Amino acid sequence: MNRKILVGLACCALATPLFAAQPAMKELWEIVRTQQQQISTLQTELKSTREALEKTIEKLEVTTATVKETDEQIAAVDLKVEATADMFEQVTSDDPVDDALSTTNVPQAPNSVGSAGGRWGPIAGRRRAIGGRWSDRTTLGGYGELHYNNLDDSAIAFDGDPDDLDRVDLHRLVLFASHTFNDWMRFASEIEFEHTRTGEGQVGEVTIELAWLEMDLALRHHLRAGIDILPVGLLNLTHEPNTFYGVERNPIEAEIIPSTWTEATLALWGELAPGFAYNVYLHSGLTIPTSGSSAFRPRSGRQKVANADDQDVAVLGRLIYAGTPGLEIAVTFDYQADYTGTADRADADAWLFESHIDWRHNSGFGLRALYARWELGDHLSAGLDPKAVGADTLEGWYVEPAYRFSSASMFPGELGVFVRYHQWDQRNGLSGSAYRFEEYDQVNVGLNYWPHPQVVFKLDAQWQSADGPVAVERDGFNLGVGYQF
Repeated sequence: MNRKILVGLACCALATPLFAAQPAMKELWEIVRTQQQQISTLQTELKSTREALEKTIEKLEVTTATVKETDEQIAAVDLKVEATADMFEQVTSDDPVDDALSTTNVPQAPNSVGSAGGRWGPIAGRRRAIGGRWSDRTTLGGYGELHYNNLDDSAIAFDGDPDDLDRVDLHRLVLFASHTFNDWMRFASEIEFEHTRTGEGQVGEVTIELAWLEMDLALRHHLRAGIDILPVGLLNLTHEPNTFYGVERNPIEAEIIPSTWTEATLALWGELAPGFAYNVYLHSGLTIPTSGSSAFRPRSGRQKVANADDQDVAVLGRLIYAGTPGLEIAVTFDYQADYTGTADRADADAWLFESHIDWRHNSGFGLRALYARWELGDHLSAGLDPKAVGADTLEGWYVEPAYRFSSASMFPGELGVFVRYHQWDQRNGLSGSAYRFEEYDQVNVGLNYWPHPQVVFKLDAQWQSADGPVAVERDGFNLGVGYQF
């Protein structure tokens, strides 16, 4: 009996630690399970973080490319902002500034077309600078161009003289001065120096191209009087070198339209309706020679208002559409009462008709096209017969597509490429009975580089031919640099 009691007490003593250890094991399993859940959660979060990081890296790569592209765009915009700032720059002072006292004697916007591209064009919408004091209302400006021509004459069979060109020339330097008297009257002038040297035996000359007074008759109608450049064609009004393609001015606007064509004028100009403008000029006429090596050549009839004798009266009328941004369409008529002048026996009139389109799209594409035609009358009883040398009708035309684009990704500024095809009538340069007018063709291909909107470097190649015997047909290339301020 006592032995059984002792065995029972021993079993109870051994069992007590086992039952006491059971709670500790449950807690351990709980800890393990909790840690497994935490590890699972961390793995899920790690996976999500890795995916988010990969997406962020992709976005960063895209952003880096976008930043590079944006930097290029900012560089291009900076150039345009700088140009715009130049155009609107004005002198500040403590004196009050009268917004009505303004001048157009500033470079015009690079995307201006037609008449609006020049400082003095008789059309609304040109850029202005503001000034208040007398000194602020007197402004200066100018432009210049240096040319190099390397051209070979391929027409030596008819005159035996190779008229090749291998020439560098400061073709012209022009200075502007203008003054605004009050809010309705202003003055403008240009003086031109050509070929650096003037005087006896020199090829250069000094010319006053314009000197006029302008008065506002009403808000949209104006009167001009003085020496002015006639509003005909494209280059006659807007010929600063950074405003057109090619080193030399095109032959249609040199031979058919005798640019630069300056006369004594009394003119009205203004706006007929929104987008439609008019010019009416009463001006001194041409005195075109009727004999010699320049017979019936309109360009040789300019006297440039320099003791200009024996000129008859002439009248010019022009209509312009400029109601669409980047587009000008114009039609011009000029009537010469006596194109040979009043000193000879001949009395013959002449008509000039000209029409053009100048279009520039904001994509950079552009197109210029121009047609001009002279009808020269005769006076047979006085021995005047332009038809005898093929000069009774003189005409010419050209078409010029172009593309201008930013070069900021390579170097500062803009590039432009163009091709221009011309066809026109011109004296053949032969003497005696061989003298007459022949039809010429010319192709130009080239590029302009504008490091700044008012500075340009130019390169073009040309190929010229004629339908008949002529003294000169020139092929080769031209280089130029130009600027305005």
